[in-house]
Amino acid sequence: MAKRTLRTLVGASLLAAASLVQAQDAKTVAITQIVEHPALDAVYQGIKDQLAEQGYKEGENLTILHESAQGNAAIASQIARKFVGENPDVIVAIATPSAQTVAAATKNIPVVFSAVTDPVGAKLVRSLEAPGGNITGVSDMLPIEKHIDLLQRVMPEAKRIGTVYNPGEANAVSLVNLLDERLAARGLTLVKAAATKTSEVLGAARSLVGDVDAIYLTTDNTVISAAEAVISVGERAKIPVFAADTATVERGAVAALGFNYYEHGRQTGQMVYRILQGAGTADMPVETMDTLDLFVNPDAAERMGITLSDDLIRDAKEVIRNNP
Repeated sequence: MAKRTLRTLVGASLLAAASLVQAQDAKTVAITQIVEHPALDAVYQGIKDQLAEQGYKEGENLTILHESAQGNAAIASQIARKFVGENPDVIVAIATPSAQTVAAATKNIPVVFSAVTDPVGAKLVRSLEAPGGNITGVSDMLPIEKHIDLLQRVMPEAKRIGTVYNPGEANAVSLVNLLDERLAARGLTLVKAAATKTSEVLGAARSLVGDVDAIYLTTDNTVISAAEAVISVGERAKIPVFAADTATVERGAVAALGFNYYEHGRQTGQMVYRILQGAGTADMPVETMDTLDLFVNPDAAERMGITLSDDLIRDAKEVIRNNP
């Protein structure tokens, strides 16, 4: 009886020790996302899948807190403060506005941003090579020159290019300024239409009708959340709409040469994993993506009054067919 009791006590002690180790190994990652749209949703999924692949599985040894600000900066600030109060092991901020609110809320908890175009311009890091604080991440700075090359390949006669953007979003302003500069260098004109919230996107797009030959959409979160509004204007006015992200081609844009945002998320997840394993953020360089995929939508092109060449369609990684 005494031996059995001893074995029982020893077994209970081992189980308790195992539970303690498991508890010590368990991690919490808080993910704040400025808005829900296909590209950013893909980032979120990529982060989770990468962490699971490397041993951090939600519901086992990983707790994920995830909230979307629904495009509202005030809500993003509330989420940031809430997450800081939870004291997670890492906070992940998807898109520039969310990253800025988290940066303002904590200087101690490690922060990894994702889908941030200009982290230096947004004052998130000191430099890409040496962030210098508690924040690092993965940038989706756009290859603007290649995007203009694509637009001119499809529409060599286009002279006036329209864009809709949110002047209150640092990411959007950086991209529009760069786009303006690069178009001017080619003798092209950028026509800007402002939309400070998604409900204003349709009106902004309509203001471009009669004044532009084509519309180009950056990764501005406000605008991409309402991309269908711009696409509907393009179809009615026969103004081809080009995009910076491939997910918008699936929603009806003519073409895009862009990143795979799911892979962008996985790259972000790899950085989160390294931090969970003990790496610091201050000397972890900001990463970028090099691989670009060409997506084309011949049906959308026809609806907007142009025909994509056979050679462009052959060059595409994905050819989207979505006749209404």
